[in-house]
Amino acid sequence: MIHCGRVHERSRRYPSDTSDEQWAVIEPLLPPVRTGGRPEKHPRRAVVDAILYVVRTGCAWRQLPADFPPWQTVYWYFNQWEQARVTENILPVVRAQLRVQEGRNPLPSAGLIDSQSVKGADTVGRESRGYDAGKKVNGRKRFIVTDTLGLLLLVVVVLAASVQDRDGAKSVLLDTYLRTPVRFVFADGGFAGRLLDWATQILRTTVHIVRKPAGQQGFAVIPRRWAVERTFAWLTAHRRLARDYERDPAMSEAMIRWAAINTITRRIARGGPAIRQQRRTFLAAV
Repeated sequence: MIHCGRVHERSRRYPSDTSDEQWAVIEPLLPPVRTGGRPEKHPRRAVVDAILYVVRTGCAWRQLPADFPPWQTVYWYFNQWEQARVTENILPVVRAQLRVQEGRNPLPSAGLIDSQSVKGADTVGRESRGYDAGKKVNGRKRFIVTDTLGLLLLVVVVLAASVQDRDGAKSVLLDTYLRTPVRFVFADGGFAGRLLDWATQILRTTVHIVRKPAGQQGFAVIPRRWAVERTFAWLTAHRRLARDYERDPAMSEAMIRWAAINTITRRIARGGPAIRQQRRTFLAAV
């Protein structure tokens, strides 16, 4: 809201709004405000809150509540920041902060890979959708790599649901090799086969298949695999991700990264004063 030439922060009123502690984590990681030219009309926190509102509630951009900046402005920032790879730059930093908070090394040494097929809305074009015969889903398939805590390793690839796990995994494993130090990845039986030799020979990465125990009946928590499956549960708690609505798969990937950023920064914000001091020290060193 603008009054007498000044920009006022909107009041926090939705569960998806950033807390003060969460905003303290996100704000320093956004691109610097441009100097000169026309000043930014809307507070960046309001823009981020609007993006998280869309991701968390699943509403259309045009249906943003009136107390947010205009939806065209919010979408412009969403698109511009994605072109500037802002979410890709934020994720490694906040993930490292949370790993330190959990008593882990900032850089993970092992990862978990998995895929998730989701239905595609009518906005998903025929050229980027397919049918997963195993899951009986017409839509898209998400491939992610997480660390062993289930925190997204920046790497997410969205493809047609008809793509086999062992084929789609090549893109996400290549991204993992180029972007992270992880060279050991746990996977389920769907990734077995020629992929293992390809990863070893081309990427010098070991893909270890974690199989179900012999004779298992019904549901059981499988070591290593449960963490990445829990990550999908965290992501699809954001209702925009319960189904794929994006015409461009790259926008689907951006939505997933925003959901991961929201989840991780909320966990960071729950830390006590000692943790907040560690965070300030960490940010000063980045």
